[in-house]
Amino acid sequence: MNPTLQSLSRRRGLLAACAAAALLTLAGVPAARADSRLVQVDVVDRDDGATLHVWRDHGRPVVAGRPGARYSVRLVNMSGERVLAVVAIDGVNVVSGETAGVGQRGYVLQPWQRTEITGWRKSDDEVAAFEFTSLADSYAVRTGRPQDVGVIGVAVFREAAPVEVSDARPAPRFEGAAKAAPAPSLDAQPAPESRRADVAGATAPTARDRLGTGHGERETSVVRITSFQRASARPDQRVEIRYDSLDNLVAAGIVPPPHVATTSPHAFPADPPRDYVPDPPLR
Repeated sequence: MNPTLQSLSRRRGLLAACAAAALLTLAGVPAARADSRLVQVDVVDRDDGATLHVWRDHGRPVVAGRPGARYSVRLVNMSGERVLAVVAIDGVNVVSGETAGVGQRGYVLQPWQRTEITGWRKSDDEVAAFEFTSLADSYAVRTGRPQDVGVIGVAVFREAAPVEVSDARPAPRFEGAAKAAPAPSLDAQPAPESRRADVAGATAPTARDRLGTGHGERETSVVRITSFQRASARPDQRVEIRYDSLDNLVAAGIVPPPHVATTSPHAFPADPPRDYVPDPPLR
């Protein structure tokens, strides 16, 4: 084969391996800060608006969630190029409901875009809100996947530069066509018997107290389908943030216990006593 045609063939094969067939893009606003990372990832408590503090467990980021609180994953594109963010909660892809892999669908962020992923994608117009809940009530456990509960993951990809092809034959085209596959029904996939024991705490006494992410109320969240061609099959950035309740993180020694003032108690703290009622202050 002609060396030029061999080179074109190899390049086309790479394009086919790295292309995303159908992805999602969200509206957002420019970010005001700069960072060496491609995407800044934060976890936000939507009920009080606070960005969760990041603790470190052997260098790995950990946040403390409040049971019952809704939360979001805030993404800020720190670059002047489009990027793809594949987001997973508890080992589940938040767009398709599949057991998560970095090669799956995600959200396309425009240069400097800032947005928040607030729930499990149900359609082009709706999500089911993320909320911190008990392990047994988490979406992953209710769909038979308890083993990765307690972690938020984001895999970020740069976009491939257009490749000029001088061959007369057209290069492969990858356009957004298929929409997100429906997430598995919460009632259709009960946890296997071998996993129910773990969830109930037979092998881990504190398992039932751990936090997971529930499948909350439906909310409006509009996206549109777009196309994106990855520059590489491997992520250019990979973020993993573990989470659990504050009590569990304190018990595990990851978060310092709250400071308690150590003052000596007094049997009669109101001494010295008064004989009668004092006059009010002068005006």
